[in-house]
Amino acid sequence: MKQLFLLIALIITGNVLCAQDNAALRTKHFNLDKGVALSGYDAVAYIKQNKAVKGSKAFTSSYEGATYYFATTADRDEFNKNPDMYEPQYGGWCAYAMGKKGEKVSIDPGTFKIINGKLYLFYNKYFNNTLTDWNKDEANLKARADANWQKSFH
Repeated sequence: MKQLFLLIALIITGNVLCAQDNAALRTKHFNLDKGVALSGYDAVAYIKQNKAVKGSKAFTSSYEGATYYFATTADRDEFNKNPDMYEPQYGGWCAYAMGKKGEKVSIDPGTFKIINGKLYLFYNKYFNNTLTDWNKDEANLKARADANWQKSFH
């Protein structure tokens, strides 16, 4: 019985340490401003409403090292049910830059695309909307972005 208890304690400790390591890794590689993801925009609104909606500090949730703001308690609660479904691809960095050169480039939270239920964000400043370039070669850029993110994040 004592050995079983020890084994369970080791498993729990290992899981806690893995979660802490994952949160630290995500904090290092994700596009966060003082720990806040998506520049404070509502992750659920992107997917459910297909629009960028500014979140509020009144409705927050933390997930593996990142804090998310939401416009409503319903969106926050929806996120908490399945955070992986709502998190942005490539850690919230520009999808085009990740695909083109494997670079982490800041985004405009209002410039995004939903592909197969996933959120992709893009740089859009100084007459340079990278979503336009992404749309011209999405299949190739997405495949390269997926590979580049795996190399940089893992």
